[in-house]
This record gives sequence, structure tokens and C-alpha cells, in this order.
Amino acid sequence: MKRFHVHVGVEHLADSIRFYTQLFGAPPTVEKSDYAKWMVEDPRINFAISQRDRASTGIDHLGFQVETDEELAGMRAAVDRADIAVREERGVSCCYAKSDKHWVTDPQGVAWETYRTLDTVPTFHGAAPPETACCAPKAGAKPSASSCCS
Repeated sequence: MKRFHVHVGVEHLADSIRFYTQLFGAPPTVEKSDYAKWMVEDPRINFAISQRDRASTGIDHLGFQVETDEELAGMRAAVDRADIAVREERGVSCCYAKSDKHWVTDPQGVAWETYRTLDTVPTFHGAAPPETACCAPKAGAKPSASSCCS
């Protein structure tokens, strides 16, 4: 079953954690010094916030989290049929998780990911230094065949 995913960059993490905890009626399921995530069941959403730099506030990216390789392949087939440029990443570490994912960018420049979480990792970008790792493509960037996270 798919879960809608929203990731928002925030200026003040603690203030945002308090706000979203009240909004969702529950504390984050993951909370780090620069990141928090809620796995809300009604509506079924994976909502994440992070505080990385002041220029990255607002919607960072949107997406769908899937549970199986088959669902991930099905989502990939849909974008392939639409003839949209796709960046595929396998086993990448981002947002305290190791995932297989596909990235596309909509006509307005909003990054969309479809991913399957494989495991957790101890830092926001796994072993990669924060200045060289990324999660979402930069706004307006077209996906490329190469991964920025590998």
C-alpha cells in the first residue's frame, strides 16, 4: 500500500516539531537534531521536516513511499509510459534511511520521489558528508541518469 510523502524544509526545527505534533496529535516517530518524521495513519502520510540551511524552507519534495519492489517497479513503469526523465537511485542513504528510489521533476520544478525504504542509517545522509549528499534534486533541475547521492 502506498503512503503519500511530504518533506518540508523549516527554519526552526523545535518550533515546527511542536506545531506538527499538535496538528497530527502525536509526537514524531523519528526525531533527530536536524530532522523529524511522522508516520500518520489517517490520512496515510509520511510527513518529514528538516533544518539544513536557511535557503531550503518550504516544500522540499513530494512523493510516494511504497512497501514492495513490485509497487516501486509499477510506479517506475507509470513515469516511463509518460516519457518523463527519471533518475534512479539504488541503496542510497538519505533522511536517516537507506532506500531504492526514482526521482522525477514536475513541469513547475517540484521534485517527486517514489521510494522503498530498506533500512535505517545513523545520519541524515548515511556516510556521505552533508555538503556533497542530497535528497531531492535542486528546484527546477531535470533528473539525470547519475545519482547525486552515490
